[in-house]
Amino acid sequence: MKPQFERTALILGNDSIQKLQQSHVIIFGLGGVGGYVCEALVRAGVGEISLVDDDDVNESNINRQIIALHSTIGKAKVDVAAERALDINPEIKIHRHKCFYLPENSSDFDFSKYDYIVDCIDTVTAKISMIENAASAGKSDKIITCLGTGNKINPMGFKVAAVEKTKVCPLARVMRQELKKRNIKGIKCVYSEELPFNVVASSENGRHAPGSVSFVPGAAGLLIAAEVIKDLTK
Repeated sequence: MKPQFERTALILGNDSIQKLQQSHVIIFGLGGVGGYVCEALVRAGVGEISLVDDDDVNESNINRQIIALHSTIGKAKVDVAAERALDINPEIKIHRHKCFYLPENSSDFDFSKYDYIVDCIDTVTAKISMIENAASAGKSDKIITCLGTGNKINPMGFKVAAVEKTKVCPLARVMRQELKKRNIKGIKCVYSEELPFNVVASSENGRHAPGSVSFVPGAAGLLIAAEVIKDLTK
């Protein structure tokens, strides 16, 4: 075993490290949450990761995104994340998909081949499509979705639950309704019951951009990574 995984093995065991090294995880969205998911999974020893995001790093990302630095502004997030992952573990297999996941291109992804699917995107229609495709591929127990982290300030407020068990979070309410219509239950999510701040939203690349602070999206991303690692290693 490589020395960089020895301390993780003291907690998880050698067999778990081997399972992680043989696992393939796909991460949709490399923003404030997804970047930290990637960071933690790579450092824990996941051996193969697919990265999906169409954005480039911009200066407004620096307040919360681990891959966002002045030196990475203008670079594709999938490339920055991939290069960082390879610098952490040169033996990792990385697949880059510079695109946004949408219902129209969902057939580009064969969900049956991934050991775990991580949803860190913002669009409800795309999130629902992703969950539907995961369920169709028999991966309902191997997908985790992140719900609202914007306009919040309490990193201790995040919880793990099935979507139908959530409350307070406005995005969770929409997801509950849509998944109920489709009779999909038991999808694991990370969400917060903290009431969001009432702030005036800004516009980023023509899209709605909520307020954010450095420690909140990262907390959600690390919690997601913990759930993925626990599920992969049992």
